[in-house]
Amino acid sequence: MKTRKIPMRMCVGCREMREKRSLLRIVKSAEGEISFDPVGKKPGRGAYICRDRTCLERAVKQKQLERALEQRIDEAVYARLMEEIDAQ
Repeated sequence: MKTRKIPMRMCVGCREMREKRSLLRIVKSAEGEISFDPVGKKPGRGAYICRDRTCLERAVKQKQLERALEQRIDEAVYARLMEEIDAQ
């Protein structure tokens, strides 16, 4: 039987390659709205991050999330993302 290829993505916080299913996707829509994509199917530019608050804090501090999404991100959006990671 043929083994399936496991898609790998890089976390923008810790810069480690991990399985796509183990990461959370943050997506920027065409309108510029930033949100979590729990299913991984929303259209738009996406960035992946570990299910860990420290990875998100590192991505915020080093502005990696802004570079990946190609948009400046407000503090309110960061606060909402932190709340959603804590809820995970």
